[in-house]
Amino acid sequence: MSGIFRIAGTPSEDRAARVEELRELGFAWADYEDERYWIDQAAVMDESVHAELDEASRRLWGVFDKAVRYVHRRRNLYELIGIPPVLWNMLDQAPVAEEAKISRYARFDFAVTEDPDAPNQARIKLLELNADTPTGYVESSIATPWMCERVGVRSMNGAMPERVKSAWASERPDTAACIAYGEHEEDSGTIKALVKHSGRDMRLVDCLELTIDDGLVKDGQGRTIERMFALYPKEWMSVDDGGEALAYAVESGQLKLFNHPHAILLQSKGMMAVIWGLHELGMLYDEQEREAISRYMLPTYTKPLFSGDYVSKSMFGREGGSVRMYGQSGELELQDEEGYDTSGLFPVVYQKRADLPRVTTAEGEFHLLAGMFVIDGVPCGMLGRAGGLITGNASHFIALGVE
Repeated sequence: MSGIFRIAGTPSEDRAARVEELRELGFAWADYEDERYWIDQAAVMDESVHAELDEASRRLWGVFDKAVRYVHRRRNLYELIGIPPVLWNMLDQAPVAEEAKISRYARFDFAVTEDPDAPNQARIKLLELNADTPTGYVESSIATPWMCERVGVRSMNGAMPERVKSAWASERPDTAACIAYGEHEEDSGTIKALVKHSGRDMRLVDCLELTIDDGLVKDGQGRTIERMFALYPKEWMSVDDGGEALAYAVESGQLKLFNHPHAILLQSKGMMAVIWGLHELGMLYDEQEREAISRYMLPTYTKPLFSGDYVSKSMFGREGGSVRMYGQSGELELQDEEGYDTSGLFPVVYQKRADLPRVTTAEGEFHLLAGMFVIDGVPCGMLGRAGGLITGNASHFIALGVE
């Protein structure tokens, strides 16, 4: 079991009342159909572990930012990291955002385990970065502080709404969109919370109702959209009807899309391979950045160079989809069966394996993934996901607190 996390709190005997209270706060999928997504407890870490997690996020954010500026307009690298060609003109023509602001709404996912060489010390390894369309915002910004207060530990997530307000004050979107707005509870609830925390008067729309005519984007009521936050993965522009038209709207400057177009470069898991390759070649990064890469990142390549003990995953897989884990002898040990496998659409990346810590909760024994949101360039909120070795759609949400 994990020596880094302890589980705090005793589940309420009246779960339904707590679920309803969370719904009123804006977290409407604590129980989803017959699934108990929310665990009525908290996973608690020492404040020194949180401090290092925050430091790792800050340092890696700078590492990734520098990598995007290196990859920008290098089409051979676009191809290497799986960027669909339909997006290349958009990426080349769009100006790169200011330092640390290429994505204003992102989340790192880490494996935080006990260091085998230093008992009671944390070993932090980055698994991936979702820099385009991360969910879990409601769980982190609303449910986590609420839960931590009930079990008597500190939440470190209180600054999230203010960071969103700052980010959206800069971007000034007039519209927020997701697929199946009003029907898909999680995505709809996420953009509702973001809009509320931004303090802006905005329209909320369904991406499927948008129309695009020669680069002019309109909502279902025929109103023109000029600046849009979209909880819509940019890579899907290469396969969705209307995706090419949406890319042209951004490319032609008629639509300002938030997160920025270059967030897809951060989003690709192939970017981790680019960073690792530059690190091994001694290129681009200074000594402090190289130390951060070697400490917090895992060897990652675009080819299967490992003999065993590694993971393969699509460069644009989400929610565990396409993940395959291989044992020490190179045998396939586990693969995700529930998430959508995108490895037939996008290239695959290969990463040294780092298993997640185990925790025992009232809902059972799980592996714990620790996420850290980076909003407007600042690490500001943690997300706990409890599930199998592969964190997928069937995973639970558990609040992360500090003592």
